[in-house]
Amino acid sequence: MNPKIVEIQEKQVIGMKSQMMMNQYGNIVSLWKQFMPRKNELFNLSNNELIALQDYSDFGNFEKPFDIWACAEVISIDTVPEDMMTYTIPEGLYAVFLHKGMNAAATYQRIMTEWLPNSGYGIDNRPHFQVMGEKYKNGSPDSEEDFYVPVKSK
Repeated sequence: MNPKIVEIQEKQVIGMKSQMMMNQYGNIVSLWKQFMPRKNELFNLSNNELIALQDYSDFGNFEKPFDIWACAEVISIDTVPEDMMTYTIPEGLYAVFLHKGMNAAATYQRIMTEWLPNSGYGIDNRPHFQVMGEKYKNGSPDSEEDFYVPVKSK
């Protein structure tokens, strides 16, 4: 696992959010089923990518619920469709991993248990997110997406 370490600028997104506990993957599917038919209501997109975001109030304490988002990056948050919300991803350092296939949990486990302990970085208190661009193919073993893991130097 050789991630790119990048400094991102603040990103504004518009989408829908829900809460979930660890292993409640059905919540993710349900959220995306609500968002996808309505994504065309976003007129100020900065690109064609989709973002799946996780906002942990206490990363590592998986007994607590956390927020998940189905969203897209926008140029401005001046116009927000009904029943959608805005979120600002703060600027900061991220380790970006290319994920291939559909087993996101296995990739994330490898990041946390293999790469992170040997990396010289720790998890920072910012959202984790996945960017699904043109190579993302839902349900396909050929699918590719980027995992953004917030990091800080140890």
